[in-house]
Amino acid sequence: MSKKIIIANWKMNPASLKEAETLFSNVVKKSSFKKTEVVICPPFLYLEKLKKISKKIIIGAQDVFWQERGAFTGEVSASMLVSLGVKYVIVGHSERRKLGETNSDVNKKIKNALFSGLKPILCVGETERDEQHGYFNIVKNQVEECLNGINKELISKIIIAYEPVWALSTTEGRRDATSSDSREMSVFIKKVLTDKFGSKTKLPRIIYGGSVNEKNCGDFLTNGGVDGALPGAASLNADKFLEIINVAENL
Repeated sequence: MSKKIIIANWKMNPASLKEAETLFSNVVKKSSFKKTEVVICPPFLYLEKLKKISKKIIIGAQDVFWQERGAFTGEVSASMLVSLGVKYVIVGHSERRKLGETNSDVNKKIKNALFSGLKPILCVGETERDEQHGYFNIVKNQVEECLNGINKELISKIIIAYEPVWALSTTEGRRDATSSDSREMSVFIKKVLTDKFGSKTKLPRIIYGGSVNEKNCGDFLTNGGVDGALPGAASLNADKFLEIINVAENL
């Protein structure tokens, strides 16, 4: 049985390197885990400094570009991240998609990340749940198009994070997702993957994001059909994030 994995997405937080160091250090000092893989994905400019604080926490990045070098102002390549000791990278987050990122863009990022030795965390999720169940097709298209042309032997190196946009704390009129919602989509994603890559393919770990916190993570990890969680806001509070880790550790 694979370890549970808890991945913190700090997004564009905190405001200063000093605050980032304090938050990271508090997690390192107070955490004690053996059965859980813990990853923190801070903003790019904090990566190098935080990596030097402790090897206990794995460092991930929040995005990557699909080219290795060239006239791409503001972008960061996979090899640059690897050179800093980064192991994971988030791709296809709904906030990036909202800015115009397409499944084709995500596909190229995943291919380059895998080629460079990074483990992609592919975010998928629908903006709403319609009565006609069209949201299944949305997630199916995301999974199939983002993983198009990828060798089936590499699929297990990817993590798929199901993040229903309608459950995110930043979504207007949001509502809570349930572990049943998560379990339903986890089963569906596994079917899509099996249909695309074959029944003998080793499938990736599937985790849940979407306003997951210290209060609901136990239910998602126990009943949601997932192998981990991708907290956002809750990961910016050391005590709350540590509680999430402890829940995963004690399952």
